[in-house]
Amino acid sequence: MSVVNKILVGLDLSSIDVKLIQYTAYFAEIMDVEKVYFVHNIKKYEISEMLEKEIEDVDLEQVISEEIQEIVEENFKKEIEWEVLISDDPYTESLMSYIVNKYEIDLLVLGNKNNDEGSGILAFKLIRTLKCQFLWIPENVKYKLDKIWIGTDFSNASKKCFSFSSLLQSKKNIEVEAVHVYSLPVHFSPYINDSKIEPKVEKYIDKKFDQFFDKLNYKGALKYHKISGREANVASKIKKEAYKNDVDLLIVADKGSNTFSTLTLGSVTEDLFNRELKIPLLVVKESLN
Repeated sequence: MSVVNKILVGLDLSSIDVKLIQYTAYFAEIMDVEKVYFVHNIKKYEISEMLEKEIEDVDLEQVISEEIQEIVEENFKKEIEWEVLISDDPYTESLMSYIVNKYEIDLLVLGNKNNDEGSGILAFKLIRTLKCQFLWIPENVKYKLDKIWIGTDFSNASKKCFSFSSLLQSKKNIEVEAVHVYSLPVHFSPYINDSKIEPKVEKYIDKKFDQFFDKLNYKGALKYHKISGREANVASKIKKEAYKNDVDLLIVADKGSNTFSTLTLGSVTEDLFNRELKIPLLVVKESLN
């Protein structure tokens, strides 16, 4: 099994930076990470002409570098090598892509600001184009990793999520559950009572889980959790049930069973990404096997 050696954390000098640094320290220690890079891109094109004159004698890159160095030193309390990278690239996505490729990054960590205006635009571009795994952290994140849910539609695309959870489970005692949201066939509902058809549907889902687990050959303890979707949106149902079950991390694949383009996300993954999640979302793009 491969490991996660290098993590890249995007910082933007906002209030969420401290949470990102602290959670990355927690996560990196569990994963036995080799090195963490913290990157900030100075958006000079956003500086007004008036402010430009005020700071023309200031080495902005040096000032910001020192500020981030100080924040990281105060909040990254782990014996793991780290480095701060500062740039002023006009295109942040091209910068991130360059760093991911140059430093062979395994996991990119960005902050989810509860969908403040514009906060997810860059992240959405990166999640579609970068090859590394993607961890989306909310501001109110808890430093806890006792229960993981993995969303699955029983497709080959979703199998790669389980190599990541198996890796985590090998490092820490974590409860892992595969989660599937199912719906009753509504076109039959006018003629068949739900109480009669639902047990049959559940039995069918149980069989699908058994077949899926047999093919996985999963290393570690693995349970499954069925969720009746009814008329609810799948992502909405997963989010609601994850909160009720005190889930600490949601893992989903970048692609669903019906996704063909390499530049699109699976519909459920995209929907989860665009919601105000209070728990971290890990999007797996490549298998660790």
